[in-house]
Formats: sequence, C-alpha cells, structure tokens
Amino acid sequence: MFPIVEARFLAPDVKLFRLSSSRIAKKRQAGQFVIIRLHEDGERIPLTIAGSADDGTITLIVQGIGKTTKLLNRLEAGDAILDVVGPLGQASEVELFGTVVVIGGGVGTAIAYPTAVALHQAGNRVIGILGARNRDLLILEKEMGAVCDQLIVTTDDGSYGRHGLVTTALAEVIAAEKVDRVLAIGPVPMMRAVAEVTRPLGIKTIVSLNSIMVDGTGMCGGCRVLVAGAAKFACVDGPEFDAHEVDFTVLQQRNAMYRDAEAESLRTFLADPEKDLDRVRTSCQLHEVTP
Repeated sequence: MFPIVEARFLAPDVKLFRLSSSRIAKKRQAGQFVIIRLHEDGERIPLTIAGSADDGTITLIVQGIGKTTKLLNRLEAGDAILDVVGPLGQASEVELFGTVVVIGGGVGTAIAYPTAVALHQAGNRVIGILGARNRDLLILEKEMGAVCDQLIVTTDDGSYGRHGLVTTALAEVIAAEKVDRVLAIGPVPMMRAVAEVTRPLGIKTIVSLNSIMVDGTGMCGGCRVLVAGAAKFACVDGPEFDAHEVDFTVLQQRNAMYRDAEAESLRTFLADPEKDLDRVRTSCQLHEVTP
C-alpha cells in the first residue's frame, strides 16, 4: 500500500495528495500518470502525476466527480491507497521550441503544470493561460506563475482575472507575438475549441486525452481514441496527441458510454459512503507498505 503523507483541498471537490512512492518519484517524467485502486474490488482510475519530490513522494490532484474520486477525496493524511501503478504513458515532448503557450482548464491545470515546469527548465518562453468557471475553482495559480514568463487568468463568470474563455486569451496572445507551440489540457470541449483557434495558423497544438482507462497497458482497449484516422491507445501511445489530428467527437462519445452506470454507482456510494471508506482502510491494513 502507499501511505498518504499530505491531503488538502485546493478548491471545492479538488484535493491534493502527496503519496509515499519512491520508485515512481524517481522515474516519473512530465506528462505521465499512474493508475490507482483503492481496495481489492475497486475500479482502476488514471491520475496524472502533478509532481514529485526528493523525499520519495509524488503529488496527485483529484477532482471528485464519480464514485472512486469522491471516495478518494474522503481520505486524509495517515490513510493509504492500496495500489498505485506507474509511471505510465509517454512523457511530454520537451525541448527548446521558443514561445510555448500552456493552457489549463479547471483541474486540467494540474496536468499541464508539470509540463510547464519542464518547458520552462528547457529554456522556453512560457505563457500560461488558466481558465475556471469561477475564482473558487482556480488552482495552482501561484505555482504556474513561478514557471511562466506571463500568466493570464480567465473565469467564465468574471469573478477573477479576465472575464471570458481561454480561447479568447489565446487568440490575443497569438495576435501579439509569434507562438511556436501550444499545450492545452482540460475539458474536451475546451481542448477542441483551442485546436480550432490554432488550426488555421498551423501552430503545433498538443492535448492530453482523458479517455476511459482500465489497465493502462493497452491490453483492454478501453482508452482507444481516433487520431489521424487511426486507432490509438491513450495509455501507451499517449496520453498526449496532436490536437489537429484528434477526433474529438469519437472521444466524447466513448467517454459517455458508461454515463448511466457511473451515475448509478455514485448514487449507491453517496447513500452509504462510510461503508466504502471502511473497506479502503481495511484493505490497506491487510497489506504491507510498498515504498
């Protein structure tokens, strides 16, 4: 099992966890993820590694949406996660591109942040654009500001930063200076909209796909996506792909396949969340620590 060293909320239903996992911390690269399982009968879910530290911990940032993420967000420091497998997936492509715009939409900022750090360390001029529905849902503004040469914050309701969408801010940046590359991570409609802004200008645009995953090794086929007309697996071929080649319609359709089952599972969990919480803690007590 993997002990939780720190657990704290960054925003409503968005929680940061630091886990003890020295092997993953040592090997992980920007853009990679882990797959976790909370107890023996729990589902497997992918979570991007937001960071790692010399003390052998990795950072995960979780938005409580479905049963497993809401259950995870009930855990605290001193609890543990039964299984954490990784690092998985291809690392972000990082080199000296020039001027790179890194866009994080909502909790997608947690996924974009480690790549923004790596791009900054590689010598790029990094322009960050963060978007959220409102001020309360904005995360990692300070951290992104520390690695960006310029940071633009937008909110849908105008409660903080600029009133509007990340695509409007992106269009303004592109009009003001030469942009060599764009990385956009967030809700599928946002990534799709970003791709349409950059497509006519031929600006290389990368997105990280949040498709359904089960095993993370390409065996199950659950994360199959259509890229440049060919089937790819987000877990082993990605999760990052050229946005101009991604079939976002197919991605949205596949992500909606189990919506009814997911909703029913969440309803059952919310009726008695303590039952599942006890199950997580009992499972971890039966297994020894995995450093």
